[in-house]
Parts: sequence; structure tokens; C-alpha cells
Amino acid sequence: MQPGIHPAYGPVVFRDRAAGVAFLTRSTASSEQTVEWEDGRTYPVIDVEISSASHPFYTGTARVLDTAGRVERFERRYGSRGAR
Repeated sequence: MQPGIHPAYGPVVFRDRAAGVAFLTRSTASSEQTVEWEDGRTYPVIDVEISSASHPFYTGTARVLDTAGRVERFERRYGSRGAR
């Protein structure tokens, strides 16, 4: 890697406002806001609207669409038109 052309990569806290959960990870993103973490150190904090803790796909609360019923309804409406 060439020195001086890459962004700073360090620890950052991502705080999910919807779930009330915070994650400490490493990122090139930075923020002016800071938060004191469980280890007593202060880290920059970035507030996010949704994360794996609140997204329906990851939490298992995603709705399953009734695609079979939609296909059957389409076949009833438009399936006989191709036979003419």
C-alpha cells in the first residue's frame, strides 16, 4: 500500500436507533460525535437507521409473500386467453 493515500481505518461504534443496539467495529467512516464504550475508551459514534439487529430479514420477522396465490389468480384471469 502506498502511504498517505488511504483513509484512516480505526474503531468506530455504529449505534442502531431502531433496536437500541450498538456495535464496535473498524471502519474508515468517522464522526464528530463520540461515545464512551464498555471498555472505558471513547470512540466516534455513527447513528444508523437500520442494522442486522433491526432488519426484518436478519431478525426473522420478514413477511412471506403469497406468490403461489398470485400466480393462480393470474392463470385464472389470463390463462385462457392464450388458448384462443
